[in-house]
Amino acid sequence: MPGAAGRMGRAIVRVLAETEGARLAAAVERPGHAALGQDAGVLAGGPAAGVAIGGSIEDALAGCDVAIDFTAPAATVENARRAAERGVALVIGTTGLSDADSRALAAAAERVAIVRSANFSVGVNVLLGLVEAAARALGDGWDVEIVEAHHRQKRDAPSGTALQLAEALAGALGRDLARDLRSGRAGDVGPRAPSEIGVLAVRGGDVVGDHTVHFLGLGERLELTHRASSRETFARGAVRAAAWVAGRAPGLYDLRDVLGLR
Repeated sequence: MPGAAGRMGRAIVRVLAETEGARLAAAVERPGHAALGQDAGVLAGGPAAGVAIGGSIEDALAGCDVAIDFTAPAATVENARRAAERGVALVIGTTGLSDADSRALAAAAERVAIVRSANFSVGVNVLLGLVEAAARALGDGWDVEIVEAHHRQKRDAPSGTALQLAEALAGALGRDLARDLRSGRAGDVGPRAPSEIGVLAVRGGDVVGDHTVHFLGLGERLELTHRASSRETFARGAVRAAAWVAGRAPGLYDLRDVLGLR
């Protein structure tokens, strides 16, 4: 598992330790990281896992069936390339990926099975279906806006989950997200265009992740909200995805495939 010493990496190590049928085979960090050589379980705040954090992704891939990657875009793309060469399935939760990064992951998915999701919370993936259903039922007469909040250390904005929600709205309403996405407003921007899909980002404190989709009509509004209070919510989803993707045919999947929501 790359990024084993990060916040998500440590949460995944803890969840693996309590998941029947799952085993941490390897833990990896970048060369020079202070956690190298430490027991991954102890570093995560749990019992010893008997797995020292190493610096070689090649060595790690040699001993595992599935790699779980919550790192950074450049590292994720390179890890996916190497995993595809070795025939190792992947679970990817990295956000902030560019179009070129996404194409590289799609190429890797031609050789191995990859579950990629901006959010591995079961609740968020149920929310995606609810948002699509609400958008289809309410139609173009309602304005749609997304507000997301995360901790002060988050680097990308809007969040990957907010963009995934915006994609769900665009698909349900027949809109072009590249044209209709509005990620901020300042100054005299004029009246709101009916086709806009607004996405606003809030950053501060230790917020794990809040997402609210606002459907704003005349005289009424509907709000669909998901709030995460622990990263272990995402870790449990990632471990569930790893169990599902092991031995799966090559292809690019997401958590809704894992949950049977498609």
